[in-house]
Amino acid sequence: MTELVIDRLGHRGDGVVLQPNGKPLFVPYTLAGETVDVELQGSSARLNRIVTPSPDRIEPACRHFGTCGGCLLQHIAPSPYADFKRQLVIDALDDRGLSPEVGETRVVPPHSRRRATFAGIMAGRHPLVGFNERASHRLVGLEECPVVKPQLLAALPALTALTGLVAPRKGGLDLTVTLTSGGLDVSVAGIAARDVDRLRLPLIELAARFDLARLSAGGEAIVERRPAVITIDGLAVTLPPGGFLQASEEAETIMGELVAAAIPAKAKRVADLFSGVGTFSLRLARLAEVLAVEGEAGAVAALDRAARGMTGRHRITTEKRDLARRPLIEKELEKIDAVVFDPPRAGAAEQSQWLARSKVPTIVAVSCNPATLSRDLRTLVDGGYRIESATPVDQFLWSSHVEVVAVLRR
Repeated sequence: MTELVIDRLGHRGDGVVLQPNGKPLFVPYTLAGETVDVELQGSSARLNRIVTPSPDRIEPACRHFGTCGGCLLQHIAPSPYADFKRQLVIDALDDRGLSPEVGETRVVPPHSRRRATFAGIMAGRHPLVGFNERASHRLVGLEECPVVKPQLLAALPALTALTGLVAPRKGGLDLTVTLTSGGLDVSVAGIAARDVDRLRLPLIELAARFDLARLSAGGEAIVERRPAVITIDGLAVTLPPGGFLQASEEAETIMGELVAAAIPAKAKRVADLFSGVGTFSLRLARLAEVLAVEGEAGAVAALDRAARGMTGRHRITTEKRDLARRPLIEKELEKIDAVVFDPPRAGAAEQSQWLARSKVPTIVAVSCNPATLSRDLRTLVDGGYRIESATPVDQFLWSSHVEVVAVLRR
């Protein structure tokens, strides 16, 4: 047994001790300043007990905390927790030599996730559904979850039955559940196409038995009993099977308001790049004409249908395009007054290079990955842009992830 004093919180939420050899030692579920008793395990340590707790330590919100790998930071009080998320953004920007004003973290409330992915496996002859333990393929059978909306947790019996029906003997399933106005939309990954065809009728019967709105596998709707509709800025959007959606409606609203507030009043044409199903496009159409560009055909079709039903807003023109391979180039950006981009975690390296060469007056960059965002912002700053603001949005409660909305002007 070894007693240590935690120096700081690392970027992944673990306590960090700087060893005499200069290498960091990571201690999960600890806080800066705490004296802890640990068992050393290479570059990490297993926490035995807290000898001297931090004044920032609180009781976790969930009985599964410390076993379930979904949450890492339930033991830290709200104010230092929000500061930690803000510091993640500051540090990522600083790594690229950037030091803009970073606003206070906007944190979503508990029980706000409308979308979550559960794991399903067969434990012998018994199906088991839950979240993975930390750094493990073992599952935690959930009895509660303060992160997701209660309706998602109530889907566990349906997901368990689904796992028992279709789970492979080896490996498991990813079961993505989204709460829509029509009910639960369930998308399964990990089923072989031949098994989908063989089990189509039992799957349809299962969806009816558990009153699922839609059940999909491999991007195909096996049965759609009710439309999987969500609302974005008052407009109905029917989600494509397995399509991307912001995990929390509250975070989506915060980010949407930040994006819209950054668009100049005189802007006539805005480009929304990596637009998805219209998280920002539908809001931006209140302000200007929108060019929405997205690589996923289902998302483009969903946005196009929603846009056709708009009244009292500007036109949205949609385009299916892989922006990583074929970004909008300088000439295409000549008549654009503002650009919004919200790429996947890998960022928008190619598109940022073309934006840096453009004369677009305003760019709003949204990202769930501060590291790749900072890389892209460095490109834009080197091209003559100035970062006006950066706002952390804590959509992924009690995790080490954070969204950022950054506003740049030329």
